[in-house]
Amino acid sequence: MVRASVEALLGRVAVDEPGGTAGALAQLIAWVRPARADDTETAIARLEELTHALALRTELRDAIRARVAAWLSASRHVPLYAELGILSTRGFFSELVARGYERLLPAVPDGEDLKDALALIFCAPGDQRWIAGVPDGTWLGFLEALDLFGAPEQETRASTRGGVLAAVEVLSLRIAAEGLEPELLRIDPQLDRYESPFIAQQREIADYLEHFNAWVHDRTLEHYDDLHARVLLAQCTEVLSRVRAIAQRRGTSIGLTYTLARLGQMVARIEALLDMLDAEDARARRAAGLALFRSLLAANAERNRLSVLWRDNIGLLARRVTENASRTGEHYVTSDRGEWLGMLRSAAGAGIVIAFMALIKLQLKSVHPAPLVEAFLVSMNYALGFVLIHMLHFTVATKQPAMTAATIAATVEETGKGRAALEPLAELIVRVLRTQFIAVIGNVMVALPLAALLGWVFLQMHDAPLLGAQKTAGTLRELHPLAGFALLHAAIAGVWLFVSGLISGYYDNRCAYMDIPGRLRAHPFLRRVLPAALHERLANYVDGNLGALAGNFAFGILLGMTGFLGFLLGLPIDIRHVAFASANLGFVLSSAVLPWDTLLAALVFVALIAAVNLAVSFALALYVALRARGAALTRVAPLLSSLWAIVRKRPQELFLPPRPVAAGVAP
Repeated sequence: MVRASVEALLGRVAVDEPGGTAGALAQLIAWVRPARADDTETAIARLEELTHALALRTELRDAIRARVAAWLSASRHVPLYAELGILSTRGFFSELVARGYERLLPAVPDGEDLKDALALIFCAPGDQRWIAGVPDGTWLGFLEALDLFGAPEQETRASTRGGVLAAVEVLSLRIAAEGLEPELLRIDPQLDRYESPFIAQQREIADYLEHFNAWVHDRTLEHYDDLHARVLLAQCTEVLSRVRAIAQRRGTSIGLTYTLARLGQMVARIEALLDMLDAEDARARRAAGLALFRSLLAANAERNRLSVLWRDNIGLLARRVTENASRTGEHYVTSDRGEWLGMLRSAAGAGIVIAFMALIKLQLKSVHPAPLVEAFLVSMNYALGFVLIHMLHFTVATKQPAMTAATIAATVEETGKGRAALEPLAELIVRVLRTQFIAVIGNVMVALPLAALLGWVFLQMHDAPLLGAQKTAGTLRELHPLAGFALLHAAIAGVWLFVSGLISGYYDNRCAYMDIPGRLRAHPFLRRVLPAALHERLANYVDGNLGALAGNFAFGILLGMTGFLGFLLGLPIDIRHVAFASANLGFVLSSAVLPWDTLLAALVFVALIAAVNLAVSFALALYVALRARGAALTRVAPLLSSLWAIVRKRPQELFLPPRPVAAGVAP
């Protein structure tokens, strides 16, 4: 029963019907395709059945071979080998738009273009999975049974070989041209001072192709091997690795990352195509062809996926951004009592500024300006206040998670190449938690009583409380996790904390990549109007603080505009930040006498807001930092066990720094 269906299928494929050869081959693959992409056993059995049928029905095999051979001879090979799986010349954003357009309104496929034909034949999303699971021997048996490249079909072999040679030439020329991109030369000036391997490989490959074509037409000539070309291609790969390493230190851009990825793909593709041209080992040629076939199928499955484009091109930039955050994060993790007390003082200083920021916000809202004007003024209050806090070297507690998460991700990568050594990581997490705790305490213990003092001063000056009865009740309701959506609003603030950390890292990267300090030092106007010492201090300050200033300013804008966005959408969208929540509670205490149970509940609500602020921003930042580094916490349960062992043995170290160890005394 199965044999009859196979023979009927082969009979249909052998006849030139509407739909073309690509459509006929699609029918063949549809018959082999298993219902589940991971069911490779079914695919193997069906492919072997097909192979057996071809061996038995030689007349059908000959008809199919002739049809496919004629189609291959007339088709365009270069787009398949030189474009599929390789980023286009359009650039990242244009490619992003083009892929989105293709997903919404796909182009009409051309059956004579092998790149389009591959998409027509292997059209199911999981095809690359079951094809990867079929052994090489099964595929080679099928190809031998079809005998497509046998002696009777030399024209097919010649056209396929010609397509491969043309693709190698096209890719080599593109590498030579793009290897001289100004961005590459700026990052690595050695490419301009010495002979570039990108140029040298083109000359060598041109010689190789000329000799190879001559050898194909006259086998008495000595075969010109590709060893020197491969050496130059390896040098191209080394240059790309060196440029990536330099970009890690000096900053990168999406454009540079895109160029590096495209050059790397083209070099790898030439190497794969050269493997298919091996003149001495037919088995190696076939194995290389199958390997390329599988990689082309994987590329075909991802050709219009936006997530793949984003993943492959944002990785270097994301790592650079999180590297900047990681270096900053090292300053936010205290190890001893001195650092712990320093963090407490720094956070307390921020609490002073936050209390005044909260008062200014109340006064701005009390005059009831137009909603957009109010949002702008509140945003400026937040933004300039956070910038001032940074310039005074104070610390807002909830600004830490994005930084410390990157530090933890760096530890995961360094200690275990993606599998964290658990004890050092657990110790680091305890230090992070201890630092977060004291930073929150420093903010709250100053912001709350200072706000209450400011409210009392207002009462003495105006003979009226800062908050009326209705405003007092509303402020208390805003702290409630359910009635005031406080935890949802705290989570939104946590997201903005995470985003501001990314913005900081991005501008630190941009500062290094564009050499902004150097530009400031060379700026003719600044050199003319500023004293030399002040000019140098300005450049140095921007070098070390541009990212932090941009991130703090952006964080303030995000906080200030969220409520206005909720107003526009008619949704209960706002933010709750622990420091401002504690300051608002201080204003309430100066305006009304609260029962002890109400006060205690309000303090618990403030603590919950702090926990959500920290948890959301930390989780998001840790996820991004791990993804950017290609690392993973693969042993969560043992890590939690290590943490619990530390907490059970030294519970006080979650909140207090370890006691200093006397000289000569074992810890």
